[in-house]
Amino acid sequence: MTEHALTTNQDLDPIRLRQAFGIFPSGVVAVAAEVDGVCLGLAASSFTSVSLDPPLVSFSIANTSKTWPDLRRAAHLGVTILADRHGGLARQLAGPVASRFDNVDCLFSPDGAVTLPDGLAQFDTTIYREVEAGDHTIVLLRLHAVQQADHSLPLVFHRSAFGLHPHQADG
Repeated sequence: MTEHALTTNQDLDPIRLRQAFGIFPSGVVAVAAEVDGVCLGLAASSFTSVSLDPPLVSFSIANTSKTWPDLRRAAHLGVTILADRHGGLARQLAGPVASRFDNVDCLFSPDGAVTLPDGLAQFDTTIYREVEAGDHTIVLLRLHAVQQADHSLPLVFHRSAFGLHPHQADG
């Protein structure tokens, strides 16, 4: 057995942390709603399932987000799991707020949740709880409806880019 001690503190600078966190691939979702008659949304790569009873999912949002304070006022939030063909859309949803939904087909629920019809799955949710977590907030969402129609591959965020790159993939 080889002993290897992890060093502390000097390895925790933000650049090294971002690089280390980026090694783990994650799926990408669109979180969107109609607020005051305007479609608002963002792309999140921190989405995960949390609980079956009650049905909960989560995503994390930076505390510096300019979109979240308005988006969180929605009665319901739509969450769409993006497919591997949605790299451009994910970049658009991370871009300037005013043009995030330009030329994007959306479905609007009666409660204001906005989903994308060509995603892998769509969820109608409400905010269950928000948990402060350092420079981010973990948002727990309660599911009210789910639809899964597409069996394509998901959009993956890995090493600060969309998709798994063959020269970086293991195996």
